[in-house]
Amino acid sequence: MPTDDERALVERLLGRPPLGAFEIVVRDPDGQPIVIVNHPFLDDGRPMPTRYWLVGADLRSRVGTLESEGGVRAAEAAVDATELADAHRLYAAEREAAIPAAHEGPRPSGGVGGTRQGVKCLHAHYAWHLAGGDDPVGRWVEAQLLEEGAPDRV
Repeated sequence: MPTDDERALVERLLGRPPLGAFEIVVRDPDGQPIVIVNHPFLDDGRPMPTRYWLVGADLRSRVGTLESEGGVRAAEAAVDATELADAHRLYAAEREAAIPAAHEGPRPSGGVGGTRQGVKCLHAHYAWHLAGGDDPVGRWVEAQLLEEGAPDRV
């Protein structure tokens, strides 16, 4: 669990309070949060489909620029559809494993970013990739950022 100071820092990075429990799973060399992993449910009990969240300001901005330049469509066209479907299944299975066995009621669904197929959000794919997930879109994003001269990933 994050400390009060870490929680405040993530709140500043998000521009709003986090709506559920999270842990910081990737940090930059200075110890600043880059990726958080969300609990599968928000504090009010609603399902949270997005397990990994990119919070590092610089990377979030760079990925946002990539998205605004047609990156979602380009990534979807560039990656193998079967490999992407496998990634969605792995992501969903990991999130499902974090749900207590006794849980009754609505559950988060879908794969990366809550989608069942294709690409919805480059930020979610890249966050999972940085956290160690086997994500072809995350690898594609990293390659694009490196091509543009962005610093190596953390």
